[in-house]
Amino acid sequence: MKTLVAATTLALLSTAAAAQDLSATLPEAVGRVAPALKAYSRDDLFGSVWAGSELSGRDRALVTFAALMTRHETGALGAHAELALQAGLTPAEISETITHLAFYTGWGNATAAAEATAPVFEAHGVSPEDLPSADPELLPLNEEAEAAREAFVSGTYGDVSRGVVDTTRELLFLDLWLRPGLAPRDRSLITVAALIAAGQPEQMTFHLNKAMDNGLSREEAGAMLSLLAFYAGWPRVFSALPVAKDVFEKRGQ
Repeated sequence: MKTLVAATTLALLSTAAAAQDLSATLPEAVGRVAPALKAYSRDDLFGSVWAGSELSGRDRALVTFAALMTRHETGALGAHAELALQAGLTPAEISETITHLAFYTGWGNATAAAEATAPVFEAHGVSPEDLPSADPELLPLNEEAEAAREAFVSGTYGDVSRGVVDTTRELLFLDLWLRPGLAPRDRSLITVAALIAAGQPEQMTFHLNKAMDNGLSREEAGAMLSLLAFYAGWPRVFSALPVAKDVFEKRGQ
């Protein structure tokens, strides 16, 4: 096992927050059952990957929360909701992440994530007034991009399931994606992370391009893949790598 440079199990989560103890996300039982796993977590995942400068600690916390929610790993979500707050995410952003990913990972995953996060919000005194409205004023629509997306989806699948085509337009792209509680870049980031964690790389091309249009850099995307190798497993990340490579090359990046 190669131990990378790490003085402690503390990793710098963001420039806006003090260093936090990532080991709090690792159950104490891991050390008693799998000491090598604890060492990999301490030295390599927490001490090196999380400390990388290519992606902020806030973004790493967001990506990790999205991956755990996608994989229905509810036992770990509470600790990672706490970590996300420490890393600079607001309760409103976590709430909106759960809402957004309901559409991309399923209602069951979202309701389970809400149940796991509720005690953390309660401990921090988060009230309903701190959370996004169910009916906010929406962000402006990129009408040209939406017209192109709708033309493709409707023309390709309109005679297969008009219901899917219509709800995709009305609920996702004319509503969910325009909600102001989470920045467009963050919505793209968690969507790509969820697709990778779910083992659905065939859906990545559109959303990784959208993420980069929304401001995600190639370096940040690469760092996200590196982080997800630990939380979703190497096979799923290697399935996603060819898609990312193709997107980068076609964008000339």
